[in-house]
Amino acid sequence: MSDALNGVSVFVTAVETGGFSAAAAKLHLSRSAVGKTISRMEARLGVRLFHRTTRSQSLTEDGQAYFEHCLRALEALRAGDQMLESGRKEASGRLRVSVPVLFGRRCVAPVLNALARRHPKLELELNFTDQVVDLVEDRFDLAIRNGRPSEGAGLKTRILALQRMTVCASPGYIEQHGAPRTLEDLDRHHAVVYGRGGKVKSWIFPTGGNAPTEVAPPNRLRFDDLAAITDAAADGLGLAWLPCWLIRDRVHAGQLVPLLLDCPRMIFETHALWPEAPHLPLRVRLAIDALATALPGHAEL
Repeated sequence: MSDALNGVSVFVTAVETGGFSAAAAKLHLSRSAVGKTISRMEARLGVRLFHRTTRSQSLTEDGQAYFEHCLRALEALRAGDQMLESGRKEASGRLRVSVPVLFGRRCVAPVLNALARRHPKLELELNFTDQVVDLVEDRFDLAIRNGRPSEGAGLKTRILALQRMTVCASPGYIEQHGAPRTLEDLDRHHAVVYGRGGKVKSWIFPTGGNAPTEVAPPNRLRFDDLAAITDAAADGLGLAWLPCWLIRDRVHAGQLVPLLLDCPRMIFETHALWPEAPHLPLRVRLAIDALATALPGHAEL
């Protein structure tokens, strides 16, 4: 029976990755070993699962039907594993998390690294990308996203923190040019702004139920990287509009000064998303809880 279950895993991986070579790479096997495993399954079942050519493999009608049954069986096995795991206090197994590049490195990774230190049997894989991933297709246990996520079928979500945007400048810039007191004052200052593809992102300020105020201050420095904007602002090259989590260390070090604190500040949500399942694995639950506890502290200066 164990050989049959191992064959099912190889078979499902071959289907999901698109061929024997890709499955071999994913499972750390040789292509020959994958092919022999599939051949033994076909001999045992008495059917052909794949149409084979020299360059590709595609499912037969029997193969497609069997694949659907295998998926359901594997999901049932995973649910059983998760149910048993939920009764333990020690997290174990692989935790794959997709995180935004900069926010992930500055805020998420330290929290999950600490979780990994507390749970030696936990395997942590962090994928740093600003692209939206498909959690199910790409086999992620968890994704962290800033801003309101688009609704996805079969996904659960939880707000982890509320992040605030703040206008800031270096003490040297303020000494030379003064500090803006109102939003109208921004037109008389230089700014370092976020720009990509020839388009500049406006600074947004809530107005209490009405349409928010969008400001595009004068600028000659346009970067598509928030860390570079932070560096330029700290060097005295202009005002910047940045999230609190990114500038809080610079503020505490005296390199940047938050401005316009009497003006309403733009707030956006940080969400955790994960595939819906009958039982949430302990490692995922502990990760979500740890992030929900730690991340709100980054929202304030």
